[in-house]
Amino acid sequence: MTDTTQKHQATLEQAVQALHGRTFFAQYPENPSPDVYGAEADAQGRAAFTARRGQQFQELQQGEPQGWAGQEESPYEQAGLDIKYPFFAPETLVQNAQSAFDAWRKVKPADRAALLIESLEGMKQRFFEIAYATMHTTGQAFLMSFQASGPHAADRALEAIAAGYEEQTRFPEQTRWDKPMGKFTISLNKSWRPVPKGVALVIGCSTFPTWNTVPGMYASLVTGNPVIIKPHPKAVLPIAIVVAEVQKVLVANGLPAAICQLAVDADDHLITKALAENPAVKLIDYTGGTEFGNYIEGLQQQGKTVFTEKTGVNSVILDSCDDLDKVAQNLAFSVSLYSGQMCTAPQNFFIPAAGVKVGDTLVPFEEVTQKLAAAVQGLATNPKAAPHVLGAIQNPATHERVAQMADRGHRSVLAHGPVENPMFQNARTCSPALYEVDATQKEQFSQELFGPIMLAIKTKDTHESIRLAAELAREHGAISCAAYTTDAAIKEEIMDQMSLAGTAVSFNLTGGIYVNQNAAFSDFHVTGGNPAGNASFTNPEFVLKRFTWVGFREPAV
Repeated sequence: MTDTTQKHQATLEQAVQALHGRTFFAQYPENPSPDVYGAEADAQGRAAFTARRGQQFQELQQGEPQGWAGQEESPYEQAGLDIKYPFFAPETLVQNAQSAFDAWRKVKPADRAALLIESLEGMKQRFFEIAYATMHTTGQAFLMSFQASGPHAADRALEAIAAGYEEQTRFPEQTRWDKPMGKFTISLNKSWRPVPKGVALVIGCSTFPTWNTVPGMYASLVTGNPVIIKPHPKAVLPIAIVVAEVQKVLVANGLPAAICQLAVDADDHLITKALAENPAVKLIDYTGGTEFGNYIEGLQQQGKTVFTEKTGVNSVILDSCDDLDKVAQNLAFSVSLYSGQMCTAPQNFFIPAAGVKVGDTLVPFEEVTQKLAAAVQGLATNPKAAPHVLGAIQNPATHERVAQMADRGHRSVLAHGPVENPMFQNARTCSPALYEVDATQKEQFSQELFGPIMLAIKTKDTHESIRLAAELAREHGAISCAAYTTDAAIKEEIMDQMSLAGTAVSFNLTGGIYVNQNAAFSDFHVTGGNPAGNASFTNPEFVLKRFTWVGFREPAV
């Protein structure tokens, strides 16, 4: 392990420095270029994914399973992948994790960090395979699948490793403590240990099976806790590959594979609650809907430490700008990216009834909404761009939700429709729909409408827009907010009110960066400051709560 630690020491130190600097840092290149990953990497990854279909996933080193289970289907084909994964009863997984606890907790933090970085290097060799696995379980387009489940996820994992390593090495392992007492001195030898809390459970989601899973997974691992990964039953393969790479590194270094296990649901029943409620499970990370997230947070009453990312109502505040067409193009991309199936996707567009000031001109509300609609429509009907931006709809319920919006009596500004994908004629697709709502109809826009749904909300003025956006964030949660203003006082008002509502704000984005995107080592994803979630990727609390400091002292000789 010493050689591995030395091998990755420079990377670890760079990552720690990046945490403090918050400037751009990416260990894993996001461009799937042959120059970076090899001329054959794409074809090999596609072939590896294709070969898995209809087969048992045999890479895990978890012993003889009780059975095999698998429920995934491709949103592009609307057909099953027929991949089966080893099934273990929840009590078996927990017992195995407990048996591996002592071996893992006794590994030094620096060595644990190095082993985990080694697993990311193995993951890097399989970014293309993971990309195709993500594409055909989530419906993300290929490039997003590659970036989000590959390099971006690996960078988030490295961020968690660096944060956990830093917090565990912040204080000296031991020191001599001398207290002058006049004619004599009291001397004590003191030492401290960061002690992990125990078995950890990470509950994944169906739309971002690695990006949302690896932060909690690696944060628990680097702090010495054995981890059980429970993916969404419809999106298992991407994270199964990552778990397999972790297990390879563990076993190669004489450690139990049970330090990191994959837990899949049986085909006929779910196992998440049985795992979460097991008394031996001390840590839980959760990404998903609010209702189940509230149940997970309720387990804190049983002494469990819980980290959640739930749903939120994300807002756009339109006040003033220099170029409304550029604003509309940026926002159109933001709502169209992965068909709005991102926790950071904008939903509520607050627009003053009098309109948006563009330079010295006031553009009326109706014209603003028409520009937004035209920009969305132009992207959705662009045969070269649309399939690669909108991807496919992961869950049929999301598609049904968009269709049901048409029956709610809102004035339709832009109707949804299918998105042509020449490579996948049977893909489940849906372009964004835009509806007009009055600010007095708060019940119509005070919940997350997951998917490609936009609401143009007519307000009295920008002050009301800010008030409503902040209220929604405080009461129902929000993960992102986009704001457009050229007025310094309005900008300060937005920053003040949205910060109190625990919501990050992106101002005046018009180029190649969008409100949906969060950068590892720089942006804190979710703040933990409103009902959208109680945790943040990756602030110190995200790792500190996974272990405790215990001190020892005795008289010095």
